[in-house]
Amino acid sequence: MTDIGSKGARRAGGLTRRGALKGMGAAAGLALGPGFVRYAQAQSSEPIRIGFQAHRTGIGAAYGRWYERVTEAAVARINEEGGINGRPVEIVVEDDGTDPARGAEVVEKFANQHKTDIVYGTLFSHVVTGSAPAAGELKMPYYVVSEGYHVASGRLNRWVVQPGITDVRSQVTSVAPWISGNLGKKVTMIYPDYAFGHDHRDFFEPAIAAQGGEVIAKVPIPPTESSFTRYFPQIPSETEVIYHVMVGPAVLTFVKEMGDFFGSGGPALFGFIDSLEAVALSSPGLEFLEGSHFWEGMARYAQPDMPDYERAYREAVGIDDSGASLDDPKDVSTAAHMFGCWETLYVIKAAMEMADYKGPDDRAKVIEATEAMSGFDAGINHPQGAKRFNGKLHQCFGHQNISLVENSALKVVHRTSIEDGLYEPEADYTAQPF
Repeated sequence: MTDIGSKGARRAGGLTRRGALKGMGAAAGLALGPGFVRYAQAQSSEPIRIGFQAHRTGIGAAYGRWYERVTEAAVARINEEGGINGRPVEIVVEDDGTDPARGAEVVEKFANQHKTDIVYGTLFSHVVTGSAPAAGELKMPYYVVSEGYHVASGRLNRWVVQPGITDVRSQVTSVAPWISGNLGKKVTMIYPDYAFGHDHRDFFEPAIAAQGGEVIAKVPIPPTESSFTRYFPQIPSETEVIYHVMVGPAVLTFVKEMGDFFGSGGPALFGFIDSLEAVALSSPGLEFLEGSHFWEGMARYAQPDMPDYERAYREAVGIDDSGASLDDPKDVSTAAHMFGCWETLYVIKAAMEMADYKGPDDRAKVIEATEAMSGFDAGINHPQGAKRFNGKLHQCFGHQNISLVENSALKVVHRTSIEDGLYEPEADYTAQPF
């Protein structure tokens, strides 16, 4: 794979949040918390090696394929800009099979065999939770692009950070008011029966209750299930909204079977786009989705008001206006998630430059530099939109999109504010020793 890096201001000294914004420059799109001290600039021609923990096989393979493509694009762009502290970045890829035990082995392999400087990229939450202890034991910075609440919950360790994508708790908190106000208040949830799905289950219920709604049934489905019709009779007849989120290679089967079961006369549908990531909306059997709604982290379809930096990002990662590969219109992207790889790599770049990273002895400084960040401006480095970062939680907060299926495309009809997704923190990683 290719490399990564980008320019940033490199002055030493204490920085307030306002001072950091001025020093780093608007193009960097970075804000720092008060009191952070920057380190002297590194000078080396040796590459910075980033271990990319990829889901090349297993139930996360569709995501892994696009995560890898976005990583390649970001790496190429940032290296063209001069690398990190003037050093090129080399991406080393290992397949974790979307398996937690193998994930831990991969982290160890990056540390002991490949001698990477950090590890990055993991999506599926059970792989993150399975790999995080190894990252902590090895004192290896572990930047994940996962969405699960496992990072912000405080259950992991100080070496694990999620700065480029929002978590499920924030997402469902953001969209619950719209669902209650526009679709209905009696909700049945269908979700995968593992950590990611449990986050939806655990946090959507209180979020919809706060809006006067109620989850009247919960239907967990094993993530490796290949047929779903037998689960649908568990949905109560009084259901007004089916809230569905499914992952893995059988998602197309899931939505088709849901359509066969309900036809056009069922409850309103609100899906997290995970149920259709990498699946074309024009696929035969999906006609029943017309008029339903989906959550999207980043819009798959180009919107009329799309800013120039978002279009530049889409061109760089190679997707057309429908979110499919420029090389193959049948190869549909995982647009709602993969932007997190691009944004996380730019956070890594900024943190390494602020910490003047020279080698493994500076890994803790990189984590401290990340913790000192307080937000990111929308722009080419953060094309999904502006974000707030909570260094104590190691988690970012951003905007969410609610999209309508219209003419076999997705049209954004509502965009939440950052404030809509904030919640009371339960952790403080900065209080933990390295």
